Amino acid sequence: MHFVAARSHLETALLRSVSRSFYLSIRFLPAQLGEPVALAYLLARATDSIADTTGISNLVRIETLKMVSHGIEGKASRDVVVDLIASFVPLQANKSERELLESLPDCFDCLDQMEHADRDDVRMVLEKITSGQMLDLQRFDNPQEIRALGTAADLDDYTYLVAGCVGEFWTRLCFRHVRNFASLSEDEMLAVGKRYGMALQLINVLRDTGSDLRTGRCYFPEFELSAVHLPASQILSQPERFQPIYRSWLDKAKARLECGLEYSAAIQNRRVRAATVLPALIGARTLALLDKAGARALECTVKVPRAQVRAAVLRLGVTFASRKSINAMFARAYKK
Repeated sequence: MHFVAARSHLETALLRSVSRSFYLSIRFLPAQLGEPVALAYLLARATDSIADTTGISNLVRIETLKMVSHGIEGKASRDVVVDLIASFVPLQANKSERELLESLPDCFDCLDQMEHADRDDVRMVLEKITSGQMLDLQRFDNPQEIRALGTAADLDDYTYLVAGCVGEFWTRLCFRHVRNFASLSEDEMLAVGKRYGMALQLINVLRDTGSDLRTGRCYFPEFELSAVHLPASQILSQPERFQPIYRSWLDKAKARLECGLEYSAAIQNRRVRAATVLPALIGARTLALLDKAGARALECTVKVPRAQVRAAVLRLGVTFASRKSINAMFARAYKK
């Protein structure tokens, strides 16, 4: 009885409290998909909280992520993992993030009870996500010194490890659990899903550019910055000089987000199509707001208002996520 109550709490109240829009996507999904997707999201958010706990050294965070990853894989003692993250809990400014870390044992219990194939997929995607988080901590080990990624390939590698692999995870689950899932083959959907996830993470990079720079992280290639003689350390003080590079990546993100439209259009099940396309619609609107903000995007947090997100959810429900209505929603989302 305790396990059932704990799982229900994780998949409803806790998930809702730590996700701004993902919870709304989950609600569209059939139950057999909702459980592994929700659990994978919660575990990824928990490891992300550990990676972002600035009150603890990078080295300790990396070692803790390794141990949590081993715990997810069933290779480490749960008690050891709980003891390790105990020092992270009080440092979370957000109450929901604290509760999430405290709920890791329940997440592990849910993972243990999951269908074998789903459990393997959750473990596989979390292994990649945590490896990306650890790589990030190694690359940006000094918050007092702004460092840039070397090349565009490094940025692609990062966006794959923390999000592109999620597109693959989603695809494998859907082909296993949803009858006649897509009009494209599984290999085709895996490839498009990977690119879709990478596009969404690129949008996150663009949205968080200012806050990342203030913590010593620049995800824009050093090669491009050097070409215009702009050190990463001077981006915040000379935002106008940075705009051509920033806008070129905005254009790339918009082009890459078309994968979300392609992926969703191939999905036969309308509920799954609605859940899948919602992040792309929010991403499109985010790009429009970033484009409108210009250089000011580095100074403030740009987010799609909740009212607009809920309006998109309602529209998807009312139109039964028809392909025609989704195309129209995309066109409106990009308007400034």
